[in-house]
Amino acid sequence: MQILAILLLSLSLAGCSTIDTLSDTVNGAAEYFFGADNAEPPVELVEYKPEVEIDVLWEETIGDGPGEKYLKLRPVVTESTIFVADHTGVVQALNRHNGDLKWEAETELPLSAGPGLSDRTLVFASSRGDVIALNPDNGQKLWTAKISSEVLSTPVIADGLVVIRSIDGRMLAFSEADGHKVWNFDRNVPVLSLRGTGTPIVEDGILIGGFDNGKLLALRLKDGKQVWEESIAIPQGRSEVERIVDLDVDPLLQKSIIYIAGFHGGVCAALTRNGDVLWRNDEISSYAGMSQDDSYLYLSDSSSDVWQLDQRNGASLWKQKELHQRRLTAAIVYSNYVVVADFEGYVHWLSRNDGRQLGRTQVVSESIDVAPVIKDDIVYVYAKDGTLAALKARSL
Repeated sequence: MQILAILLLSLSLAGCSTIDTLSDTVNGAAEYFFGADNAEPPVELVEYKPEVEIDVLWEETIGDGPGEKYLKLRPVVTESTIFVADHTGVVQALNRHNGDLKWEAETELPLSAGPGLSDRTLVFASSRGDVIALNPDNGQKLWTAKISSEVLSTPVIADGLVVIRSIDGRMLAFSEADGHKVWNFDRNVPVLSLRGTGTPIVEDGILIGGFDNGKLLALRLKDGKQVWEESIAIPQGRSEVERIVDLDVDPLLQKSIIYIAGFHGGVCAALTRNGDVLWRNDEISSYAGMSQDDSYLYLSDSSSDVWQLDQRNGASLWKQKELHQRRLTAAIVYSNYVVVADFEGYVHWLSRNDGRQLGRTQVVSESIDVAPVIKDDIVYVYAKDGTLAALKARSL
């Protein structure tokens, strides 16, 4: 049975608890909520003439991997190092060119988000509300902090602060130097929401993020005071499930414009200075994530169709439907390619120009839920079972 999300039930202002796994919120979420299973099956892959060959540069195993839950344990890559963690608390720093281990740390925490990275700090958060900062040079613990609930959003490090967003609607800032709490912002969450929260972005001292109620919110980074709020997605429908409008996709920023997508919320462009919406494409529902180049947005929708949108007006330029319902990751663009991974461990290369399939390789037989990471034309993928692989495409 295809697992796309776990819905969260808010029991009180203090926190959330998890409803047992619900299936396929896209194709009739309400039906799944009440036990029926009418999901479209994932399409079978078909043969085609490949236009690129995919080389596996190296492959390693990182503990138990991200695990079965939908966790944002996406690796971070620098010029020389890739930092990655598994859900049991193992953190590793590897040589990004050959996969050799530089150091390993055992946090003994059920890690659920991270890393956030700066020059001096590597930050993770856990499903128990722990925040831990490590030295990126050697993995030594710098400090820890405790918050109210699970964290599914990648920590943000900016201007000497570490910003943590928890699933109960709180946003907290800690000192990057010693972990003491600087400020706290609290916002109620809806009765039901998807399992996930988007990672805020920072521009000119303003922290901007999407919330589970379909609102985009801007806070002053230095003290957490609200600057503006804008409704991006309006709940519609009769049931609580139909009215879910989570803005769980990590927003993108370009030229003082923020791009964000939501489940049942469409895709929007808004000004960072006041949240005014420039355009909205209501045709698309997404929770997987987006990427961008200078002119276009690329995203996987809730049915695992891949889109290219014009940044100027949100118009669709192409739509790739041949990977329908294959539980795709976010669509990541680089060079002339768009890369996605799927629930059977395949990594697909699409044409940036028209979306056609150019090549694919199966890294593992397990699902890849974490979005690929690109550095210098090398694609790093992290599978549910802990397989971490570096891939490179070459033209045939």
